[in-house]
Amino acid sequence: MYEVSTRDEIEQVEMERPHVVLLGAGASRAAFPTGDAGGHPLPLMADFTEIVPIGAVLERAGIDYCGRNFEELYAELCDRSDLAGVREDLEAQVFGYFTSLALPAEPTLYDHLVLSLRRKDVIATFNWDPFLIKAIRRNKLIHGSHPFILFLHGNVAAAYCHQDNVHGVRGARCSRSGNRFEPSRLLFPIKEKSYENDPVIADAWRMAREAFRSAFMVTIFGYGAPKSDLSAIRLLDEAWGGAEQRPMEQFEIIDVRPEDELLATWESFIHTHHYETHANVYESWLFNHPRRSGEAYINQYLEAKFINDNPLPRDAGFDELWAWFNRLIDHERQGS
Repeated sequence: MYEVSTRDEIEQVEMERPHVVLLGAGASRAAFPTGDAGGHPLPLMADFTEIVPIGAVLERAGIDYCGRNFEELYAELCDRSDLAGVREDLEAQVFGYFTSLALPAEPTLYDHLVLSLRRKDVIATFNWDPFLIKAIRRNKLIHGSHPFILFLHGNVAAAYCHQDNVHGVRGARCSRSGNRFEPSRLLFPIKEKSYENDPVIADAWRMAREAFRSAFMVTIFGYGAPKSDLSAIRLLDEAWGGAEQRPMEQFEIIDVRPEDELLATWESFIHTHHYETHANVYESWLFNHPRRSGEAYINQYLEAKFINDNPLPRDAGFDELWAWFNRLIDHERQGS
């Protein structure tokens, strides 16, 4: 993918390529195992109907929802024109639940995540919760140097100006047109998950494919690649180009499932031994080399140098955490 010859050229290319992090619902569950600031739990698709208060809406439609996957239920509603009103009520309930979620006052895993990546890096997320945007907004030292965020299934904190094709934050106004940004769409029927008909989602997927195409390292965190998203995995796989074209890149999977199961899911992305699996994200390359994964990668794999981990201070309050990261950010701004 890159025609370079000298070691210096190789190192420069590697450091400029993004570290891409792909987040699924399991990441938010891991970040908030006891719930958000108000104790509201983060759902997975398997227990969605038990956590998000949509039971009354579904009961009104005469739909048995106990133990069923939420996406299948939503697809059933979309197939019935007589239940359009019920579907709208359900969408409003889902949007309201995720909009109400709030970050705890102390630093969270998502604060650590946005601090640990640089402007060239990308977080692509399937999650609807507002935590990434809220984490970026309250960690002011990374304003102008935070990773690029892509919402692949929409997000309650994200919004869009259709007139000028500008992405923004819900509640704000577009700086070009002055129009208030329109909220992102969240729900898509399983069989219509092409996303190409929605300009906001289409933009996110286009940029996600570009990010995967140019990535030197990918971290998959809490995303199980469900059957309903097989088309999404194919799109990313095509952008990645296949394992045989990735002899040096590193692939990292953060998930509680057994390693053989994870490898079976992601084998087309992994070149031989160039992967790691971890049940705990704090054991990962991402958090052991924050904001320096490119440099650490070069030392480890190109220079064959032994490197020590530089883990972030996981239990630090904001003042200590910002002071720790500020040293790294100062070096970046000085071009060191």
